[in-house]
Amino acid sequence: MIPRRLVNPLLDAALVAAALLDVWVHFDASEPLRMACALAAALVLLMRRRLPLVTFLLTLPAVLLSDAVVAALGALFTLASRTRRRMLLAACAMVFTLSDMISFPSPRLDLSNTKTLITLGYTAATAAAPVFLGQLVQARRDLSLRLAEISEAREHERQLTAQSALGKERAQLAREMHDVVSHQVSLIAVRAGALQVGARDAETREAATTIRRLSVETLNELRHMVNVLRASGGRQTELTPQPSLADLQRLVDGSGIETDLTADLPDGLPPTVQRAVYRTVQEALTNVRKHAPGATATVRISCEDGDVRVTITNTPPTRSALPLPSAHYGLSALRQRAALLGGTTSSGPTPDGGYELRLELPADGTSLPGPVARFSSLRDVPVGPRWVRGRAAAGRRCRG
Repeated sequence: MIPRRLVNPLLDAALVAAALLDVWVHFDASEPLRMACALAAALVLLMRRRLPLVTFLLTLPAVLLSDAVVAALGALFTLASRTRRRMLLAACAMVFTLSDMISFPSPRLDLSNTKTLITLGYTAATAAAPVFLGQLVQARRDLSLRLAEISEAREHERQLTAQSALGKERAQLAREMHDVVSHQVSLIAVRAGALQVGARDAETREAATTIRRLSVETLNELRHMVNVLRASGGRQTELTPQPSLADLQRLVDGSGIETDLTADLPDGLPPTVQRAVYRTVQEALTNVRKHAPGATATVRISCEDGDVRVTITNTPPTRSALPLPSAHYGLSALRQRAALLGGTTSSGPTPDGGYELRLELPADGTSLPGPVARFSSLRDVPVGPRWVRGRAAAGRRCRG
């Protein structure tokens, strides 16, 4: 298959070759002026794409002085395929017809002769053929552009339809979350508050306080998620303040797990990195509560060689875990979050029967990879509702 960029040069070369062949067929050594004009007309076709009208006018002397007319017909075709001025094309066809009928230096045009009229009609038809063909090529080109525009418009319409359907699904999901999940969590908070007030045991009151506080925080998260889902496809929504490294100690203290927290990080880390660290610790402690009752945890956070490293390790459970519902999406979400920031997440059991979760990601938080480009905005990334705003300004790199 011929490369697209070589098609036009090859067509130009073929047309010039045809014009030169026409000159060779009508070659007459006794008339050098006519042959020179015919040869010049063939060579001037090289500029037909840039100056089609000028090229046609420069080929007319060859029509007037010789029988070589291929160059003029080629120039007329190019002009017809590139201009929309019908009157100009009619005038050019008429000029070609008259130039071909007149024979210099002794012109003879007797319109009273029947044979002359027949020749005139034949010559006019010859001039009209490239005009009609050029107009046909122009119409085909316009039709192709129009079809391309229609296809683009249909694709845009399809995308709008898909976005509308997605918006409806998100609105329905927001209603379900508001009407069902939020209601049930509210009941948990109310019952926990009642237990907190009525319990006589201090340990029970403390557990009820923790349950009520976590329920309230969950309700706030759910309200935020509902607002994000309802705002999908509309104006940008200002998200509520996000957790940072300053909230880690409060998270550990409220987890209900005996945890040893050690954090050695510089100031000025990007908010995206701080949120990733916070969510990783939060998910790890949640898993410890669910799957390793009675276990203790160790959280180590450091910055080495420009990378933030987080390690959460828990000891084996001392009690049997209760069968709690789980969607098994927590670790997958952490891996996706780390990948979007150019980092990695790994997890697995420890030799003593515990469990370890590790996170490593660049400290500047600027290594967002290509998959983000598939979404119209970071709000649409299907990983989590609380961290899908854009990438924050890069902070200071750690010094290893």
